[in-house]
Amino acid sequence: MYYRRTKESGLRLPVISLGLWQHFGQENDYERSKRIIKKTFAAGITHFDLANNYGDPPGSAEENFGRILREESWLERKKIVISTKAGFRMWEGPYGEGGSRKHMLASLDESLARLGVDHVDIFYSHRYDADTPLEETMTALVDAVRQGKALHIGLSNYPKDKLAEAIRILKALDSPPIVYQGHYSLLDQGVKTDGTLAMLEQEGIGFVPYAVFNHGLLTTKYLEGIPAASRAADESHPFIAKEDVTGTLRDCLRRLDAKAQTREASITHLALRHVLQTENVVTALVGVRDESQLDDHLEGLKKDIDDIVPESLETAG
Repeated sequence: MYYRRTKESGLRLPVISLGLWQHFGQENDYERSKRIIKKTFAAGITHFDLANNYGDPPGSAEENFGRILREESWLERKKIVISTKAGFRMWEGPYGEGGSRKHMLASLDESLARLGVDHVDIFYSHRYDADTPLEETMTALVDAVRQGKALHIGLSNYPKDKLAEAIRILKALDSPPIVYQGHYSLLDQGVKTDGTLAMLEQEGIGFVPYAVFNHGLLTTKYLEGIPAASRAADESHPFIAKEDVTGTLRDCLRRLDAKAQTREASITHLALRHVLQTENVVTALVGVRDESQLDDHLEGLKKDIDDIVPESLETAG
């Protein structure tokens, strides 16, 4: 594993980090989760990305990670980076979501209790809340740091104009964010085309992309259609649908697959290396269902494929 510094902060993150959004809550096998996290840490992946609402029920991913941290001697708090977030709905009532000071600080206290730690390394505002003044949300983040409950501030899922305003407020409070987390992949170039990446570079803020495989679209799974057990076939899945798997997409994936096979690599290897080659990316968040997926991502870091990685899916051929 190798590490990148988060721009103007001294904190270094591994080039890939483990996201615990899915597969690590109470609905999943605890022993399997523990094996994955142990193997992840043994590979030098020291950053574990969480949020208050991760897992089913919400919060259970933090609870399970906290249990592992408490019970297993191989996972030492001082050797890892823990990030968590607040903003999406976590409990019923008017204070269960959003960017209000009430929600942000109450949510952080609950996250710390579930994790069994006295602070997290990065505390994110998980989304922009149009019903709360940005100054209130940003001041809550700053106060979390000043109270010793977080070491650094992060922002996630903000429209570009609101992100720029949030950065301005935080810098005026002498507490600039060190990272911004957003959707980015070969299929979704939005943060590049709208100028967000360039702005982050200018402001000295690192970028942490998630959904780098576009919820499974950037695999060989959809080369010939839509498998019955896939996410695209699941009408309840919130992020991809059957309509996303077009003939044009399959043609692009086939070209990408053919290019990858010339180096004994895969679509996922090229997709991962694409985001890591993007300027200002500090670490790429990956989620894994089992140990074999983790092995595949680690193998992708070893491949000599940088010269064939396309700038977008349309340039695959």
